[in-house]
Amino acid sequence: MAKKLSQDQVDAYRRDGFLGAIPVLDAGEVNRFRAELEAFEATTGKPLDFPERSKSYLLFDWADAIVHHPAVLDAVEDVIGPDIMVYHTTMNIKEAHNDAYIPWHQDDDYFHLDPPEHVTAWVALSDASEAAGCMRMIPGSRTDGLVPHAEKPEKDHLIRLGKAIHDRFGDDDGVAVPLRAGEMSLHHTHTIHSSGANRTEDRRIGYAVSYIPTHVRPLTEPRTSVLLVRGEDRHSYFSQEERLGSPLSDAARHAHSEAYAKYTAATGISV
Repeated sequence: MAKKLSQDQVDAYRRDGFLGAIPVLDAGEVNRFRAELEAFEATTGKPLDFPERSKSYLLFDWADAIVHHPAVLDAVEDVIGPDIMVYHTTMNIKEAHNDAYIPWHQDDDYFHLDPPEHVTAWVALSDASEAAGCMRMIPGSRTDGLVPHAEKPEKDHLIRLGKAIHDRFGDDDGVAVPLRAGEMSLHHTHTIHSSGANRTEDRRIGYAVSYIPTHVRPLTEPRTSVLLVRGEDRHSYFSQEERLGSPLSDAARHAHSEAYAKYTAATGISV
């Protein structure tokens, strides 16, 4: 029996490869998490950037709380089962009135996991409307498997390598998946997706959490590290991370630095 999703929602995810507008955070959580994020940005004088944008749950309380949130994990469990690890996370921020966008791509082109059962939970900390550049998904594209990607860096790509599916889909193709702050979407690792520019007065802030069942193994070396967040890992295909203790402590920064280095080495992503 499903914990968070209805059977119709589970069926829609299996058919279409994505699911939107799942409520997971209340207004107090949204406000607190965003305030903690922006308080850190105020100390650095700039928007959150790499390396802190990557695997942020090893550094910040707000990110740790999201990846362990029962409502998030209940929905993820409904589609990948009870033994769950965080493979990676990325904070995606588009500033107000900004041309930054994410071209059409599949997550598996970066992650290379077997079997391809990775699901991304995209948790909105601000409204992600169509005008704000919400994600667009190609329904049913997960059934085609991994399709060719090519590197084509361009101005305003949020994917810095520009590695994407070029010249196949237009800006208005697929289905828009708008979210209100506190909602999340789920999408399969082979679902082709993109997102456009932010034309609104507010930042578009989303935390993309890549979850995998524990039976998934890496196809690349060296092994990256993962964090077990629910159930048991009976396989030990990955190096294991420890849950955050003291945010932004020397120990936290060291653990984050090691995990980030393993991820970039395994995926070939240098940011």
